[in-house]
Amino acid sequence: MDMEELQKRRRKLFTLAFILDGHNILLGLKKRGFGTGIWNGFGGKPLENETIVEAAVREIEEECGLKVEPKDLVHFAVNHFEFKDCPEIHEVHIFKCSRFQGDLKESDEMFPVWFNLTQRPRSHVWIDDELWYPLFLEGVRFRGYFVFEDFSKSCIEKCLIVDLDCPTRIFYSKNVENV
Repeated sequence: MDMEELQKRRRKLFTLAFILDGHNILLGLKKRGFGTGIWNGFGGKPLENETIVEAAVREIEEECGLKVEPKDLVHFAVNHFEFKDCPEIHEVHIFKCSRFQGDLKESDEMFPVWFNLTQRPRSHVWIDDELWYPLFLEGVRFRGYFVFEDFSKSCIEKCLIVDLDCPTRIFYSKNVENV
């Protein structure tokens, strides 16, 4: 995993937002599309001329009915996903938010459910979640790089998770030679 080469690759941007309420986290069970049957936060692709924060606000409301203010979103991580035979890197900007309004509602894409932070689902989640979720719980800002054989995301070939503010501080590394 050559970091310099990774930075040169074309990227496709995504958002992922987690809503927190005390010791609870709101997750959605994906009902259709990429990730069907997986528990995750809420997010997606920015629309044309939409910032990554605006996209996160819109996706939260579309997928679970809650309204959040851009100023209340805390950007705490960026994950980069590389899939073999895919020319672009999926760059996912991850936010958390503990201020929200409105009523929770199921959408055609997500079935939202509140979970205690320590009792969240351990099955039917992305395989990389177990590597970075503990950092999220500790409030650590991070950047993750994950290489997968294909879009199933069932097996991580390479992985590197570093401190977002101090990239030389490595939290986790697997099969990475050139950092």
